[in-house]
Amino acid sequence: MRHVKLGLSGPLVSEVCFGSLAISPLQGRVTTAEGTGILRYAIEQGINWVDTAEIYNNYTQIAKAISGHSEVMVATKSYALTRAEMRTSLEKARRGLNRDVLDFFLLHEQESAFTLRGHQAAWDELLDAKAQGIVRYLGISTHAAAGVRAGALQPGLDVIHPILNYQGIGIIDGTLEDMLNAISFAAELGIGIYAMKVLGGGHLAHDPVQAFDFIRQVKGVQAMAVGMSSKAEVDFNLLLLAGQDVPPELSQVVHKRERKLYIADWCQGCGRCVEVCPQGALYLEGQAKVKAAECVLCGYCGRVCPHFCLKIV
Repeated sequence: MRHVKLGLSGPLVSEVCFGSLAISPLQGRVTTAEGTGILRYAIEQGINWVDTAEIYNNYTQIAKAISGHSEVMVATKSYALTRAEMRTSLEKARRGLNRDVLDFFLLHEQESAFTLRGHQAAWDELLDAKAQGIVRYLGISTHAAAGVRAGALQPGLDVIHPILNYQGIGIIDGTLEDMLNAISFAAELGIGIYAMKVLGGGHLAHDPVQAFDFIRQVKGVQAMAVGMSSKAEVDFNLLLLAGQDVPPELSQVVHKRERKLYIADWCQGCGRCVEVCPQGALYLEGQAKVKAAECVLCGYCGRVCPHFCLKIV
């Protein structure tokens, strides 16, 4: 397993971060127990950090998987706005993950300097937590090039988790070139960068070699979070990244698992999912409908549906 240094001040991490959204209740692809086993298996193969978020609701699952592996780091995120909300988020993560010290804590889905300004109180609480030794590294996640640029200038920020793939799928405020320029700017300032949605929410899964090679060639990006919901996917991805041949039967198993956003026929058309979709992939036509080409399978819509109509399948 290849290891890289995350920015100027970050730790040594495996090139691949396990994206735990795919095994979380938010997507529901696997049972909690199955997801725990898959994550534990990935750790045994050499992946030494996990990406999650408060809304994934899987801290207990991760805690079970990393039990006995104190070397495994966890990156989590929160939408907290105020100091009080952030204190609650920090304690929830510490209790849920069964760790006194959190490795990475990020503000979730920051779009620009304006959204960061709106989260300043929460950021100040994170800075205090870092000074007290409660958190080691601070950062933001973002789907926007403007978010990357603003984050790079945020005092005390160590890492940025931006959306990035060779087709620019999911970037909400510009082109792929805009995102690459923003990442270059952040990298010059020594910010650690690990990419998300490198397979474009499944849209680029037909050519994972190109997807992974693209990320590796972007100067300033050290690592990538990859969502995996089976041991076969773990084996498949790690073989590709190691430059080894993938057995045809393994490739067939992985490529059979085409995913999509399922919207149940009992949808009431309330529109809550449309309001929270960061990609603008959902719309109302009596009921919720999805523009499949624009959906990155984040599953965030499902968490606000009062009737549990939306799920990644």
